[in-house]
Amino acid sequence: MVVGYAHEVIVFVEPARLAAGTLILTGDEHHYVAHVRRARPGAAVTIVDGAGRSASATVETITDQQTSLRVAEPTLHLPQPPHVRFLLPLIKGERMDDALGKLVEVGVDAIVVWPADRSVVKLDAERRESRLAKYASALQAAARQCRRPYVPTITYADSLGSAITALPADGARFVLDLGTSAPLSTLDGITDVTICSGPEGDLTRPELALMAANGFTAVGLGPRILRAETAPVVAVALVRNATQS
Repeated sequence: MVVGYAHEVIVFVEPARLAAGTLILTGDEHHYVAHVRRARPGAAVTIVDGAGRSASATVETITDQQTSLRVAEPTLHLPQPPHVRFLLPLIKGERMDDALGKLVEVGVDAIVVWPADRSVVKLDAERRESRLAKYASALQAAARQCRRPYVPTITYADSLGSAITALPADGARFVLDLGTSAPLSTLDGITDVTICSGPEGDLTRPELALMAANGFTAVGLGPRILRAETAPVVAVALVRNATQS
């Protein structure tokens, strides 16, 4: 997939395709570079694999069917600690896409989608794969827009319990709770952070109790009630600001 910025053309390719040497673009990639951006031989292009590597490239030749690029040695961009994971409940409509895109922008590393008790949206097994593919596409689009060299991972958990079970044993765990004013803190030296929020209607008492029993600290985000798609973004931004990464 390809995206262009004001004076820059960025091409997203599969990780296996990113290597020093010649890279041939066909189909949509070729059409965008050659016809939409009207690149010419000698034009600079940046190649990104979405897994943390990027490389500078130069257009060598353009024909009716393909664009040939000369690619330099890729550079690996390591994510800055801490690793930030968000347990994001299913949210209705475009608000889910909004939350996903903004989470990418503020620096989330991994997203786990799960069906909260009060989630308006319910995903049956038949629709799950296509919906996750849609979510993954939204993450990639957001990564292109904000020029992140890697795309956050997204997975689905059948329940809150299974999402918690899959978490690493070490690291900080926070749950956004309207019933507390305690701020996000104690992040010094932490290399892994998990945050969980509620859907429209917030989390239920049993969900909060389950998280409390599994090491989640209840925290608040101030005196105002934030929307289900806004609170996750604010929380991750606060973590990144506190850890300066």
